[in-house]
Amino acid sequence: MTEDQLEKETLGWLADVGYSLHNGLDIAQDGINPQRADYRQVVLSFRLREAIQRLNPHIPTAAREDALHRVLDLGIPSLLSANRAFHKLLVGGVPVQYQKEGETRGDFVRLVDWSEASRNEFWAVNQFTIKGPHHTRRPDIILFVNGLPLVLLELKNPADQAADIWKAYDQIQTYKEHIPDVFQYNEVLVISDGTEARLGSLSANAERFMQWRTIDGVNLDPLGEFNELETLVRGALAPQYLLDYLRYFVLFEDDGSLVKKIAGYHQFHAVRSAIAHVVAASRPDSAANQRGKGGVVWHTQGSGKSITMTCFAARVMQEPAMANPTIVVITDRNDLDGQLFGVFSLAQDLLREQPAQASTRQQLRQLLSNRPSGGIVFATIQKFMPGEDEDMFPVLSERHNIVVIADEAHRTQYGFEAKLKTIKNKGASAAKALVLADGETSGAAVTADFAEPEYLTKYQVGYAQHLRDALPHATFVAFTGTPVSSTDRDTRAVFGDYISVYDMQQAKEDGATVAIYYESRLAKLRLKEEDLSFLDDEVDELAEDEEESTQAQLKSRWAALEKVVGATPRVASVAADLVAHFEERNKTQDGKAMVVAMSRDICVHLYNEIVKLRPDWHDSDPEKGAIKIVMTGSASDKALLRPHIYSAQVKKRLEKRFKDPTDPLRLVIVRDMWLTGFDAPCVHTMYVDKPMKGHNLMQAIARVNRVFKDKQGGLVVDYIGIGNELKAAMKEYTASQGRGKPTVDAHEALSVLLEKMDVLRAMLHGYDYSGFLTGGHKTLAGAANHVLGIKSEGKDSKRDGKKRFADSALAMSKAFSLCCTLDEAKALREEVPARDSSKACFQVQAVLNCGRLKL
Repeated sequence: MTEDQLEKETLGWLADVGYSLHNGLDIAQDGINPQRADYRQVVLSFRLREAIQRLNPHIPTAAREDALHRVLDLGIPSLLSANRAFHKLLVGGVPVQYQKEGETRGDFVRLVDWSEASRNEFWAVNQFTIKGPHHTRRPDIILFVNGLPLVLLELKNPADQAADIWKAYDQIQTYKEHIPDVFQYNEVLVISDGTEARLGSLSANAERFMQWRTIDGVNLDPLGEFNELETLVRGALAPQYLLDYLRYFVLFEDDGSLVKKIAGYHQFHAVRSAIAHVVAASRPDSAANQRGKGGVVWHTQGSGKSITMTCFAARVMQEPAMANPTIVVITDRNDLDGQLFGVFSLAQDLLREQPAQASTRQQLRQLLSNRPSGGIVFATIQKFMPGEDEDMFPVLSERHNIVVIADEAHRTQYGFEAKLKTIKNKGASAAKALVLADGETSGAAVTADFAEPEYLTKYQVGYAQHLRDALPHATFVAFTGTPVSSTDRDTRAVFGDYISVYDMQQAKEDGATVAIYYESRLAKLRLKEEDLSFLDDEVDELAEDEEESTQAQLKSRWAALEKVVGATPRVASVAADLVAHFEERNKTQDGKAMVVAMSRDICVHLYNEIVKLRPDWHDSDPEKGAIKIVMTGSASDKALLRPHIYSAQVKKRLEKRFKDPTDPLRLVIVRDMWLTGFDAPCVHTMYVDKPMKGHNLMQAIARVNRVFKDKQGGLVVDYIGIGNELKAAMKEYTASQGRGKPTVDAHEALSVLLEKMDVLRAMLHGYDYSGFLTGGHKTLAGAANHVLGIKSEGKDSKRDGKKRFADSALAMSKAFSLCCTLDEAKALREEVPARDSSKACFQVQAVLNCGRLKL
């Protein structure tokens, strides 16, 4: 198949789903159906003017013309900023003012009818010539909606091995420089080589271009594995899908630098499914067993859950059946509340509203009590605790159009179950109580011969019950990165069953996440297994946000294990091994790491031991230094901790530094913070020295599964013995019908390394490359020619040898980056012939495209 044939086939699919086909030459200014004034014009202004008139008949002609000219001349030099400004006009309409009956009136000129696709024009135009400031270019296919060039498709020849899908990506980058005007209006970019197809945003790098694997949201790859482009056309570009996608699944974030994000297929269909379930569950006449249960969305960590939640909020707020609902976003940690609030705040263009964050229980009640409609309110679930003088939480609203979005809703904080709790008795006094004598009027008092106890016990119901008491007719929808336990009845009682599942296997297949590899370093520390037996459900839930009295009691339960884990010789051993391991890992894959320690004291002791070994990593200035501790604290903390206690503002700066791959901050030590909902793609390693299990463990290790340039996989290094807990989590994950492994043993990568090393040695057999380090280019060229001379029956000898060598070298390189810290891998690299062959392999691969090289 040629590129022309692929283009024709794609146009056929577009015609099938509702596009009118046009050739760029025909609609040029000198064509048979002129629709543009010249080749510089990228908007089909005649079509746009007609659409504006058709969709806005109530607005005077002059105001409509003003709107047209605003769209045609955005007047913003920055491409991405102009694109953002256009997107606001596209979705919300162009604001105009006009005089009517002596009054100035304001309105919005609609560019698209979002609710009725048939009222819009969908054109697919091939070979659309565009003249830029210095170059003339002709993209393969552009999709116009009412004359606006919203989607650009770039195709490459399927038969040409050199013209793969990433050549199409590179071509688009060239277009951005040569014909930038067309990208001011672009919403989605599509690239394909006939076999593979990807879509991405204007600001997306190659790693962020994603496959679209479904049409109906249920069946994956319905047209077969090698029909990705047709699946994308029918599943994303069909008018009924495209309009919904552009309206609710495109967002811009500006946190110092502007970024455009678009949803993946799993996010798009999860939101659509959640909307349908929430609408049905919010009806007063819905079945009793379904009422208020919007369902559970399980999307594995790192697959964009926060963005999915944001898109859902935007979509449900505009849903006519919900009649301007109020959204309540619930988390169970203060830091998570802040993180998610930050994501929503950056998406105000999409939400069209500024979220509000309840900082106290009283403020929460004020924000929700008697609110007639609308609004987005953030709160931690602990703020739904009744007051001291209340037996139950008061009703805040009895409206049916309230939607509660719960993050990680399966954790114990969301349960209904009543538990016996020990609480501090605030009425207790160290002195004996003075009680006014009965019948006395002179103020005389008698001394009671008792003292109130310092602690009391009482039953407390779960927070889910308080939520239901506060918002009795609300509909609850949950978003989680880990599966709901098969024995967890509370979560299902509140939220219902799964409505969308995107598991680890699917995320890795799609390139949405990378694999997590596991490496145990226990043997090097000689930690006794019996010392690791202390794990308790209640202690496991201990977080830095707990009340001080509760924290003090629970923390005492850790004392025995903390004494072992925090022993000075052991901390020094961990520090030495960690530094050596991290430096070794960064030789093959540059990146950052997180360290999870058991207590704040251990965090500081570990920090001190590390900077003893690497003094240049330390700097007291938060804006400098390669290592920091991020934890909660206050001015009243002991002297050991105080140098590492930062304000919220400084922590925000540290977060920004750590997420920046170019910033020298490489290593961060935490206890609880940043272990859930924290997204730093450049982090490739997590060192675990704290007992964790279940959902908390799965959430923590997922910090390293984000996609990042040249990142082959994340690595979890175990210093405390979480191996059994990982197995237990795997068992629960499998029981929940999840596919794929939460972690992969690093020794599996070692096996691949050994296999590929043998293949490469065999291919270089008969050629003496031992002098590579001193022989330079001459030795390298000889090795390349040797490989190109390898023959295989029935195939072109040069291509066969070249491809086999390149594929094996790439696989070996990836495997080595994942297991380079294992002793067995180190031995391979230190072995001279293997080391030389490795380096030769990597460098030979880079020059093989030149064909035979002259010696």
